[in-house]
Amino acid sequence: MKYTIIIEKGRESGYVVYAPALKGCVSQGKTREEALKNIREAMELYIEALIEDGLPVPTEVGKDTVELEVVAK
Repeated sequence: MKYTIIIEKGRESGYVVYAPALKGCVSQGKTREEALKNIREAMELYIEALIEDGLPVPTEVGKDTVELEVVAK
């Protein structure tokens, strides 16, 4: 499965990363690489828990992107 993740620079340090399709699945790390490793593990555990509980595994639907160019006046 493939999921979109969002990586943001932390307010004070490090990185915060989350998977929008997996509600509440969030992780963090001191470096970008650590944050990516941690979210992968969190996502795997999240999906395993859903399967164990007999719940459906979310998929991404309706994903799209918008590209903007803002010109200051």
